[in-house]
Amino acid sequence: MLAYIIRRIGQSILVLFVVGLVAFSMFRFVGDPVDNMLGQERTQADVERLREQLGLDQPFVVQYYKFLEQAVQGNFGLSYRQGRPVAEILLERAPATLELAFVSGLLALAGGIGLGIYTAIRRRGISANAIMTLSLVGVSLPTFLIGILLIYLFSVELGWLPSFGRGEVVDLGWWTTGFLTVSGLKALILPAITLGLYQMTLIMRLVRTEMLEVLRMDYIRFARARGIREKSVNFRHALKNTLVPVITITGLQLGSIIAFAIITETVFQWPGVGLLFINAIQFVDIPVMAAYLMLISVMFVGINLIVDMLYFAIDPRLRVDRTAGGH
Repeated sequence: MLAYIIRRIGQSILVLFVVGLVAFSMFRFVGDPVDNMLGQERTQADVERLREQLGLDQPFVVQYYKFLEQAVQGNFGLSYRQGRPVAEILLERAPATLELAFVSGLLALAGGIGLGIYTAIRRRGISANAIMTLSLVGVSLPTFLIGILLIYLFSVELGWLPSFGRGEVVDLGWWTTGFLTVSGLKALILPAITLGLYQMTLIMRLVRTEMLEVLRMDYIRFARARGIREKSVNFRHALKNTLVPVITITGLQLGSIIAFAIITETVFQWPGVGLLFINAIQFVDIPVMAAYLMLISVMFVGINLIVDMLYFAIDPRLRVDRTAGGH
C-alpha cells in the first residue's frame, strides 16, 4: 500500500511539471503583455525596459524555472493588469468559485446517485423513462446554452431569480460568502444548476447502468431466493458494489466542475477565478493565467490521487492482485 501511494505521488508531481510546461509554452502565443501595458506613445527604450523588469527578455527555460521556484513558495508574481500579487487576487475570487463548485457538486452527487438508483429499480416505470429522456437534455445541450435558457425563463420571463452577479455577501475575514443572505442564495441557484446539470446526468446514467448490471448478478438472485427484503437487497448488497466503479468517474467529474466553471461564470458574470482567467486572457496577464492553470492542475491531480486511494481501499480485489503480483 505504501509503495503504491509513493508511486502515485511521484506520478502526480511529474504530471504537474508537464502540465505547467505545456501551459507556460502556450502563453508565448497568446500575445505580448507589453503591448497592453504601454500606451501608443511608447518608445522602443520603454518596451525594452519594461520587458527587462518583467523578466520577459530572459530565455523561456529561465522564465519557467523562476515561475516554478516562486510557485512552490506560494508566490505567483504580480498581475500585469492590476499590479497586485496574484495570490492575493486569487484569494479574493476563490470563495465565489468554491461555493459555486460545492453547491454544484452536491447537486450532481445527490441528484445523480439518487436518480440513478431510482431509474434502475423502477426501470420499467413511466417516471423512470421520463427521467431518462429528460437526462438527454443535460448531456446534449452545451453549458452556456443551458445557462442562457435558464436566465430567459427564470429571470426575464418569470423574474424570480437574478440573471448575473453573486448577490449580497457577508465578509467573514478573508472569506466572503453568499450563503448567509437571501440575495446570495438566490443568485447561486441558476449558476449551480447550470454547472452541475451535466455532471448530474452523467453520474445518474452511470449509476443506473452499473446498478442494472449488479442486479443481474447471481449473488443478488441468491439473496432474493433467501427471502431477504427487496429494499435490503437493493441498498445493502447491490448499491455498495455499484458505487465502487462509479467512484473514479465521480471524482473526476467533481474536479471538472471547477475547470468548467469558466463558462458558467462568464454567462452569469459570477465573480470567481474562472471569470478572472477570461479577463486575464484578454489582457495577456500571464502571471494570472499561469497561476490559474497550475491551481486547476493541482486540484485535478489531487482529486485523482484521492480517488485512486479510495478505490484501492474500497475494492479488496486490487489489494489481492497487487499482493499476488508482488510475490
